[in-house]
Amino acid sequence: MKNLLCLLAVFSVITTASSQNTLTGKIISKNTNEPVPATIYIPQLEKGTVADFDGNYTLNNLPDGLYSVVFSSLGFATVSKKINFSNETSLTENIEMQETAVEMEEVIVSTPFHKLQSDNVMKVERISTEKLNASGAVTLADGIKNIAGVDIISTGTGIGKPVIRGLSSNRVLTYAQGVRVENQQFGDEHGLGINEAGVESVEVIKGPASLLYGSDALGGVLYLNPEKFALSGETHGDLSSTYFSNTLGTATNLGIKTSGQKLKFLARGTYAAFSDYETGADYRVSNSRFNEKDFKTGLQFSGTKFKSTLRYNYNRSNIGIPEEIGEQTQSKDLELPFQEIDNHILSFDNTLFFNNSSLDVKAGYLFNDRREFEDDTDVAALRLKLNTLNYDVKYHLPQFGNFETIIGVQGMFQKNKNEGEEILIPDAKTTDVGILATSHYHLEKVDFQAGIRFDSRKIDSEAARNAVDEDFIPALNETFTSFTAALGAKLDLVENFSARINLASGFRAPNLAELTSNGVHEGTNRYERGNADLTNEQNFQTDVALEYRNEHIEFFANGFYNAVNNYIFLSPTNETLDDTQVFHYLQDNASLYGGELGFHLHPHPLDWLHLESSFETVTGKLDNEDYLPLIPANSLRNTFRVEINDGKTRKATSAFITLENTFDQKNISNFETRTGGYSLLSAGVESSFKLQKVLFKIGLNGTNLTNKQYISHLSRFKPEGIFNIGRSINVNLKVEI
Repeated sequence: MKNLLCLLAVFSVITTASSQNTLTGKIISKNTNEPVPATIYIPQLEKGTVADFDGNYTLNNLPDGLYSVVFSSLGFATVSKKINFSNETSLTENIEMQETAVEMEEVIVSTPFHKLQSDNVMKVERISTEKLNASGAVTLADGIKNIAGVDIISTGTGIGKPVIRGLSSNRVLTYAQGVRVENQQFGDEHGLGINEAGVESVEVIKGPASLLYGSDALGGVLYLNPEKFALSGETHGDLSSTYFSNTLGTATNLGIKTSGQKLKFLARGTYAAFSDYETGADYRVSNSRFNEKDFKTGLQFSGTKFKSTLRYNYNRSNIGIPEEIGEQTQSKDLELPFQEIDNHILSFDNTLFFNNSSLDVKAGYLFNDRREFEDDTDVAALRLKLNTLNYDVKYHLPQFGNFETIIGVQGMFQKNKNEGEEILIPDAKTTDVGILATSHYHLEKVDFQAGIRFDSRKIDSEAARNAVDEDFIPALNETFTSFTAALGAKLDLVENFSARINLASGFRAPNLAELTSNGVHEGTNRYERGNADLTNEQNFQTDVALEYRNEHIEFFANGFYNAVNNYIFLSPTNETLDDTQVFHYLQDNASLYGGELGFHLHPHPLDWLHLESSFETVTGKLDNEDYLPLIPANSLRNTFRVEINDGKTRKATSAFITLENTFDQKNISNFETRTGGYSLLSAGVESSFKLQKVLFKIGLNGTNLTNKQYISHLSRFKPEGIFNIGRSINVNLKVEI
């Protein structure tokens, strides 16, 4: 006890005596010399403020170190400046901001050096959940398919799994609250298990990200940025509700956040319920109903020597399992069979600031409890419990000239246990560890980034079922190792025109289902047999991105070629068991190639007018020229958008109309069928009004306005000929204080 008191005393002295720096200044428009009430934010510290109406700002209690300070305001080009703080200095930084019609840039969090997208070596797509919701998305997964190069494998409206450039399942890694999400979400009947409320934005890395995140990031990363805390000295609350006409669904969430100089708190609760969705053929898909409860909270302490953030998320999803088109009802009450899934995410993120370096220490605990009720609501026929503890430690070395370098170690301890009569995968323990180093080199016109990593994953599973039975699963003890590397460059070729070239390798260790399956997978009506001899999937991707941007137009062209060695896939056999065809897991080399092309026109001085268009294509083949399954069809999206801002009472109004053309998918695997093309029309309008200190937002949008009868190639209901969702008119109301 005496030693503990001494340690606390030393700690108190250190934090009291630590340096407290101050940054002040004035922000004006370069064009007019008028003050700009911009936001000033330091991403690494998660500390910021807003300039007053005269453009003046002050940031206090800043620790020693070299930090990027971001100045942003709607209608102006975002400015990022490196500023060195030391020895209790008071610095002045006056900023002139250039007016532009380009949308305000945000800091990219999913890559390690916290760069603006225009400065980032890796091409990362970023979109706010507010924008996704305005498009009429029912769920978070439904919204991300609006990002070029991203689609979803859907099971009705309640379940969606991301597909990035043709790769899905365990080849795409999801991050939330800064920790990797491990909730077996990529089984056939598993969704993300995360509600969009309390998620501020979504970032998508399209391509191998094993250097940063290890196994399962072979195809890309879906990075969910949590809601930011309020700025120091501010308290905010909001209440919003959305109604969806097609499912008669409602989604309501309530949030509050408050911040002092050092201590910050937020909390948000959500409830959503939906009935069976109605198709364009005017029938409802029986038992496609679902409901969701979600609670998120966070606490942060920010000092001059360290910053600690504790976040917790609880989510319960009840999702019906459709079997056939039956009774037509608008009920939201659960019917058998259905799933009940509890998902807990606890994350603890700490940063220690030294004079010219910092240490980030993250820890996460995740508990996923999945129950499936078939004949009885009291006893789960299938129950899977998954406990995961993961950690991520990174040291940002002192900057040496133009070099920024990070070294780190990441790992995971995981235990999977069955408690139901049915067994999908055996009880198992997984241990994961990875060591990485990455460096960024900055010049005036060129940025380079490179890194290397070593990973080891050990899977130790128990035997399942009776050894004399045909569906016996033997015990497994395997270790998978891999080296991965990445090299990239961003070049400012001429004024307003830049290029990115990235070469990256990735890997994925085979999962338990692929290694040990031996039984009927009810969701796919297949008898699946695993292969204990499977090895790592290893890939190498070349990615080239070109971008031109001025005050009138943005243009981008992205191309990629992805060579995957030992690609794991299911292949049908001539054998049948339990009256079901047997599929087994095989490996062969594969390749995927394609890209995205698009432009954004916003003619100056008509800053309120936006014309956006994007085209995406991907092709996937095995070495024997057979096509890969679950590859999205080519698509073209065109949007006309109007945005009017800076009203006195009416703060902002926006409206859009979008036509999405999905082409025929003829490039199909051996057990798929051709899917016809279709066109979907959507539109919406949103406006916000401010009365005193209360901001009101109201939105109206419609999806599939022509009530088109269509089936997505990536719909799990496609083999039964069940259509996707028909027309839906959605209304949203939000109040912010």
